[in-house]
Amino acid sequence: MKVVVVIQARMGSSRLPGKILMPLGEQTTLHYVTERCKQIKGVANVIVATSTLEKDNQVEQWCLENQIQCFRGSETNVLQRYMDAVQDIKPDYILRVTADCPFVDYELASELVEKLNDTSIDIIDLQGELPRGLAVEAISYRALQYIAEHAHAERHYEHVTYYAYEYKQEFKRAMYEVSKDHQQPQLRITLDTKEDYEVLLKIASHFKNPLVSSSDVIDFLLKNPHIAQINRDIVQKPVV
Repeated sequence: MKVVVVIQARMGSSRLPGKILMPLGEQTTLHYVTERCKQIKGVANVIVATSTLEKDNQVEQWCLENQIQCFRGSETNVLQRYMDAVQDIKPDYILRVTADCPFVDYELASELVEKLNDTSIDIIDLQGELPRGLAVEAISYRALQYIAEHAHAERHYEHVTYYAYEYKQEFKRAMYEVSKDHQQPQLRITLDTKEDYEVLLKIASHFKNPLVSSSDVIDFLLKNPHIAQINRDIVQKPVV
């Protein structure tokens, strides 16, 4: 069974441009994401998928300097970017990660890969809400091909797996129950605004370790509510 991680990454952001290469201590946000994805057990490749826009030359250069595989494709049709990024590999499964989640939970992701041993599964549903910024999505290559053939709405092109959640009956699903101590949906551990960045800087400064367990990050925020409340009121953009 071949599993690859595809990290969608771009410099453009309406609320915080250039966020994925902003510093977290001595490293960048993208460094945190890629290093943590490398820790996922059972993964064959980690690919950063960015756009062909000139401003994303910086992403490609960063990948070159850090020996990370990089693919460049459509800016707006992220679904097609994913398909093109893995077309030569043709993996059994893809783990979808976004580059604005520097504390993505690689331990949980490793458990999802274990669950994928049954190769008839199309997608894994998480039962229980994680803090925003920790989740990894696991989807089969054949399911992604199916979505690419049947999806025609802009939201499906932008949000790669969204079709599979709108049309659940069309896919064979498995369930993964999130541990109770991880079910803290009120926490934001993602990078979309300057308030998010302030929180992430405090986390990075405290641990000084890109591979800190996500459990420890959650525990830190729960024990320091004055930090967690900095970005508590940020509203996530709706899918349209």
